[in-house]
Amino acid sequence: AQATEGAAAAPHRRFEYKYSFKGPHLVQADGTVPFWLHTGNAIPSADQIRITTSLKSQKGSVWTKNKSIFEYWEVEVTFRVTGRGRIGADGLAIWFTEEQGLEGPVFGAADKWNGIGIFFDSFDNDGKKNNPGVIVVGNNGKLLYDHQNDGSTQALASCQRDFRNKPYPVRVKITYYQKTLTVLINNGFTPDKEDYEFCAKVEDMVLPSQGYFGVSAATGGLADDHDVLSFLTFQLTEPGKETPTPDAEIPQKDKEKYQEEFEHFQQELDKKKEEFQREHPDVQGQPGKTPCAFFLAADDVFETVSDRELRQIFEGQNRIHLEIKQLNRQLDMILDEQRKYVSAVTEEIAKREAGFPGQQGQVSQQEIETVMKTQEEVIRQVKEIRSSVTDALRTISGAQHPGSAGVYETTQHFNDIKEHLHVVKRDIEHLVQRNTPSSEKQKCPDLPPFPSCLSTMHFFIFVAVQTVLFIGYVMYRSQQEAAAKKFF
Repeated sequence: AQATEGAAAAPHRRFEYKYSFKGPHLVQADGTVPFWLHTGNAIPSADQIRITTSLKSQKGSVWTKNKSIFEYWEVEVTFRVTGRGRIGADGLAIWFTEEQGLEGPVFGAADKWNGIGIFFDSFDNDGKKNNPGVIVVGNNGKLLYDHQNDGSTQALASCQRDFRNKPYPVRVKITYYQKTLTVLINNGFTPDKEDYEFCAKVEDMVLPSQGYFGVSAATGGLADDHDVLSFLTFQLTEPGKETPTPDAEIPQKDKEKYQEEFEHFQQELDKKKEEFQREHPDVQGQPGKTPCAFFLAADDVFETVSDRELRQIFEGQNRIHLEIKQLNRQLDMILDEQRKYVSAVTEEIAKREAGFPGQQGQVSQQEIETVMKTQEEVIRQVKEIRSSVTDALRTISGAQHPGSAGVYETTQHFNDIKEHLHVVKRDIEHLVQRNTPSSEKQKCPDLPPFPSCLSTMHFFIFVAVQTVLFIGYVMYRSQQEAAAKKFF
């Protein structure tokens, strides 16, 4: 029953945008904040207002341009107080006063205010080690603020909270309802926006029926950055009372003016409809044959930016896939040719051993094995190239930004093949020289006839051309992707 009664007694909240600000896009083109006025060293930006920077002797404030027109209210303020020192100064204040305190000695605002100020005091002036703290100070427009005692002699309520250098923004909820002021604070240790804890409460408080909301801050010998991220204001209406409608706040003259403009636009729209029906009698009464259908049909002709980007990616990947397949076929041909060369060399060595039995000891079994191992190494290198090309195809298909590592590795493989081929050539020449008598003219053995599609010179030229084409294509692809990113 108590829960039901409490829920029924909850006031009605209505957001007031003319007394609030919140990022992003907080500042207009002329550097001002809509419905707010900033003075002193305050610097508005796109997502916050820096009331003071971390420099000595700074003062700044931000105030609403118009007075509030509601009796009860609630504000939610999100701010950060950050500094490099262990102790900060001076602090930040949230105001509701009858007049704007644009500049003064009380945390950057005017003294002798008529209203309420909630002070977030960072510096311990009285030496009682009770700062940082939150102090609620009221004034009737005649009292001077007691700086030396941190306002303790004038405080209506207070709590000790450390609000400096927190991992998350500090949030404060200040509610003035039925002559009771309540201050709740979120200490900034959690991202939960609703994790408030009780700080202070003042009953039987009478505030001006209309006033200005404001935030101010100041620095002294020590300095902090005082940043306000948002200031949200809500109008509170007692249960049972009729909530004022937005129409009630619009003057009667403006309402009549808006109504005339609406009727004028409605008449223009009717005329446009009649003209369209006269010009397009064939589409009357047909479903889907509306003016919007023509625009939709026209939109189908054009592609969006994302569709164009996807199409370009798919086309590029298809071209890369075709090039890799062609390179695989050519590598298979090279591998077959290499096997034929190995078999031909082996047969020639066997024939020479059979033709010169007295010189069989000149060619040791170890040398023959060395040549065979070299040939096997060449074949292994070609297979590795084939596998690396397959991996490159898989990487290009999955990654958005192909790097240059694959190009370097492929070039290195080709260089290794060239080196091994030179070694094979030298070994063969050395064996031929040792097996051939000195009286005979040294010449390369005639290879047995077999279908040959590629000579040694053509092989090297082909490898070089393929390497250049592959590197050039990867560089071209990288430039195309870099150019496409400029549109985003």
